[in-house]
Amino acid sequence: MELIDIAVRDKQPHPRLPGRITGHVRAVLSEDIGGQIQNHELAIPVWADTPQGATDADIDMALMLKAAGIIARLKANFRTEP
Repeated sequence: MELIDIAVRDKQPHPRLPGRITGHVRAVLSEDIGGQIQNHELAIPVWADTPQGATDADIDMALMLKAAGIIARLKANFRTEP
């Protein structure tokens, strides 16, 4: 499996926790199954605690890094067939 695209789909301030941003990151994974390429589009719910004054780019990067960590754990749990 290979991550071929990642982007923030939506984000909003947490309703009760100041400094926390919640949202969804869209990730597209590509998988080669018996010579055929299969793409999987995922919407990953994420959150990040951000410092006051963080830019939109900083917030997007924090959310995408959280999603990338989730994807890495997901990929680590897949077994590859011999």
